[in-house]
Amino acid sequence: MKKKLLIVHFAAFFALACWMLFGCKKPDYNVSTTDDVNITGFIDARLDSFSLFKEVLEVTGSASFLNAYGAYTCFVVTNDGVQRWMDSVGVSSIAAADVNMLKNLVRFHLLEDTLTTGSFTDGKLPTPTMYGQYLITGVNFVNGVSSYTVNRQASIVRSNLRVGNGVIHVIDRMLTPAARTIAQELEANPDYSIFVQAMKETGFYDTLNKVETDTSKLWKTVIAESNQALADSGYATYAALKAKYSQTGNPQNPDDSLHMYVAYHIIDGLYFLGDIINYQTQLTLLPEEVISVKLNNQDILLNENEFNGVLEAGVKVLRPQSDNSATNGVWHSVNAHTMAKFRQPTALYWDVAMFPEIMNQPAYYGKAFYSFVRASAADHPIASIDWEWMASSDDLEYNYGGTGTLNVYNVNWDHIALHFGNNRGKWWELKSPPLIKGRYKVWICYIAQNSVGADVFVNGIQMARPINFGEYMPAGTPEERESIGWKNYVTASNPNRHNSRLVGIVDITTTGSQTVRFQHNGSGGQICRLDMIHFIPVDDNQILPRFDREGNQVFE
Repeated sequence: MKKKLLIVHFAAFFALACWMLFGCKKPDYNVSTTDDVNITGFIDARLDSFSLFKEVLEVTGSASFLNAYGAYTCFVVTNDGVQRWMDSVGVSSIAAADVNMLKNLVRFHLLEDTLTTGSFTDGKLPTPTMYGQYLITGVNFVNGVSSYTVNRQASIVRSNLRVGNGVIHVIDRMLTPAARTIAQELEANPDYSIFVQAMKETGFYDTLNKVETDTSKLWKTVIAESNQALADSGYATYAALKAKYSQTGNPQNPDDSLHMYVAYHIIDGLYFLGDIINYQTQLTLLPEEVISVKLNNQDILLNENEFNGVLEAGVKVLRPQSDNSATNGVWHSVNAHTMAKFRQPTALYWDVAMFPEIMNQPAYYGKAFYSFVRASAADHPIASIDWEWMASSDDLEYNYGGTGTLNVYNVNWDHIALHFGNNRGKWWELKSPPLIKGRYKVWICYIAQNSVGADVFVNGIQMARPINFGEYMPAGTPEERESIGWKNYVTASNPNRHNSRLVGIVDITTTGSQTVRFQHNGSGGQICRLDMIHFIPVDDNQILPRFDREGNQVFE
């Protein structure tokens, strides 16, 4: 999955492009430090600008809370912004407003993290608000000047103000959290009436109208098709869509194609656009079927694939109409109609150092070393990576950068490392991104350092060859190396420690996430370093592409 699918800092890119092309002047967003002790002190010193927001804090009991030690990001609203909100909800004063509503609003303006605009992208912030929902950011251009926007509701008028307990961004309007489910959001928008009718007749409206108390079941992501997108594809009415797909006459039948159509547009989990583009495929509620994802410059394309030299055009995600928060998830919009297709096995170039827990650490991901400490066997700091816990194997390391032989060619400049073998943990297990069912060769891409032997299992099936994390691949041409189960996976002609070992062939019977397990085989014990895992269809080129340090695929 090591195609360059990292989040692009859209705001910075677009602002720079605008400046180059049109001479726009981007506001200065350098971090500054105020003389105030904390967030409350900053507001108290500027009551001519923030007296109404201070009153909100006082009424909700939040002023003292934000006067204490901590590490927060607070979006502070100007008096004009608070007054606009009061007018919109019909309250004459802060004291007359519902206090519980005000408490929710305060929590929606606070994050338990210190985020400057350097962490802002064209999408969700890496940390949720204290209300529990995420904020999204973007860039707006007015009269040749750019400004950051938050939730498409407010503009940042002053930013990156450091105080004793965090960072303040001043905004010109109140932020209001989502109050409706995905089903209710779509139903309230007449542009999606055909898609909503399909949701209702298939029973998925009820699925998307629930707010589960179990957070593991709460979130859903919907790829919605507007009436215009459907009409452009030949379905101007719900009757036309139903006539095309409902071959059983019962849309609630899981075998009915209309039921399949709606299921194919729902993803289990919370995926804003910044999350979606980190994966080559997304598993849908249609069993074993995935939506493929491709990033082409700034365009996110779904289901654009090439089979046997023929390009199948995909659909484009409409950024301005996407990243819409709801109480039970998020929904996006696309510019055309798409449906599940039989998919050929597709290579997965999996960057094992790309997982949500590190990607949600903007101060460390792609920047610096970070250790995920596991306090006990019951502790699981990374959802997709597990290992046998021992006191000598109580952390997993995210390693970034460096110029020594261990790091000089790391794809995307990073890798993960774990203490493994002998008196350390004896097994190491990773969950892959979704993989299309098929027959694959499995390559382990590691950084040779210490001689530690392991057997490799995929979904419980032992691969034919073990691996030694200290072994170097032999000399020879790429073809000679491949014939004995080795390849160079990085672009350097002399990769030194960076090796890729073919461990076996596996039949993936179900599209979705797969389990890769390293089981110590009694040989050695020390830290082991893993960079990538490749699943490549048996009939595809196994040698190319290679990867450069930026994560780009290179076909030469």
